[in-house]
Amino acid sequence: MLSVGFTHHLFFCLNRRDDGRECCASRNAEAMQAHAKDRVKALGLNGPGKVRVNKAGCLDRCEHGPVAVVYPEGVWYTYVDQTDIDEIVDSHLRDGVPVARLRIDA
Repeated sequence: MLSVGFTHHLFFCLNRRDDGRECCASRNAEAMQAHAKDRVKALGLNGPGKVRVNKAGCLDRCEHGPVAVVYPEGVWYTYVDQTDIDEIVDSHLRDGVPVARLRIDA
């Protein structure tokens, strides 16, 4: 059986720390991941051979948090709100242009 795969994966760190230190989950990451998934669906970018929005555990970039990463390019992003998520989805995943202002060196 042939697997189609995906052109892009967008992983959101949803790590939650129990010791009180900052983490992506405490910075609204779960809601932003859900918003990204909805945005990808609304644009018709989801499904086999297209884009997959994934939840991830700790991506070890909390100092830049909240964080997400797009593969296969390995482009790391930070974000603040739904507008930032929309820009990542529209520019990077739909149009193929990474969003320079939200990129982080990881």
